[in-house]
Amino acid sequence: MVALTDLRDDAQAALRRQQIELPSWAFGNSGTRFKVFGQPGVPRDPWEKVADAAEVHRLTGVAPLVSLHIPWDRVDDYGALATHARDLGIGIGTINANVFQDDDYMLGSVTNSDPAVRRKAIDHLLECVDVMDATGSRDLKLWFADGTNYPGQDDLRIRQDRLAEALSQVYDRLGDHQRMQLEYKLFEPAFYSTDVPDWGTAYAHCLELGDKAVVCVDTGHHAAHTNIEFIVAFLLRAGKLGAFDFNSRFYADDDLMVGSADPFQLFRIMYEVVRGGGLDEDVQIAFMLDQCHNIEPKVAAQIRSVMNVQEATAKALLVDTEALGAAQRAGDVLGANGVLMDAYNTDVRPLLAELRKDKGLDPDPMAAHARSGYMERIIAERKGGTQAGWGA
Repeated sequence: MVALTDLRDDAQAALRRQQIELPSWAFGNSGTRFKVFGQPGVPRDPWEKVADAAEVHRLTGVAPLVSLHIPWDRVDDYGALATHARDLGIGIGTINANVFQDDDYMLGSVTNSDPAVRRKAIDHLLECVDVMDATGSRDLKLWFADGTNYPGQDDLRIRQDRLAEALSQVYDRLGDHQRMQLEYKLFEPAFYSTDVPDWGTAYAHCLELGDKAVVCVDTGHHAAHTNIEFIVAFLLRAGKLGAFDFNSRFYADDDLMVGSADPFQLFRIMYEVVRGGGLDEDVQIAFMLDQCHNIEPKVAAQIRSVMNVQEATAKALLVDTEALGAAQRAGDVLGANGVLMDAYNTDVRPLLAELRKDKGLDPDPMAAHARSGYMERIIAERKGGTQAGWGA
């Protein structure tokens, strides 16, 4: 059994290294498929989105990257946007492609039966690599809405051939220090078949492509009751876990705040990350939030989400692995489960408050944000123009 003080010391060291990437689109207006709700102070352009992300990092100290979504975050000068981010103390993270909102993509993008539509989609993916070059981004994230709604609508095998060809073209364009993340989704908007429906499909394509292709696990993109931590463990073991899109769900792809629906699941996932070495200094997993906030304030919601990931990580780091291993080897079912539950039931908020104070931060980022006057200032400043939201 490891002394609690030793576990706490190790946890502090790992938590100091932790980085959580923020999605630019989470600062814009969002909603359901029925309604997008506007809020005062919402950014009107990528520059203001970056500023909001920088405010989250200023208060939490663990969110130094903001992910962009093209074309939602398209600007004339990506180098200038990257400089703007650096001036605010953060950097540009993952570049997300969008081949699902153009009318031409009604029947698919890179798997469309029309060669002209496939060419258009691939050209956009290559454009996103250009954005990576201009911003210094390491990762390109690819999610495809491609699929079919009716049996016989298209040839399932040929669609996989088209997908493989498109991925290969983009892979070949990547630089030496760049990666491709392939994300999967069980269903929606396609309901009969989805061309990248699960981690196995994504894994198979990444394995065929090579070392620069990795899988992105979105925690909301699974069938009910899927054991996501098993997927995480498998991909880590295979060296193919590249990123997370953290969010919560009650039903399907709800895109709720991470840790809000099932914090125990988030803990279990983070335990497998810790167990598999995913927090080691030489491992390059992107821990990104992917939440389309609907009714909650944007900046505050991102702060709370970051804190939720920190708390789950801290608990995972406090698992007594020696005691757990001993119980597992002895076949002590309840004892092994008890070791995990002891860690999960630990109140890690004092540990994280201490860590923040050591870094010169307020121990309570939410309270600090409420006192800062930041929201009052941007509400006053961001009047006029068109607020950013889905598709902008």
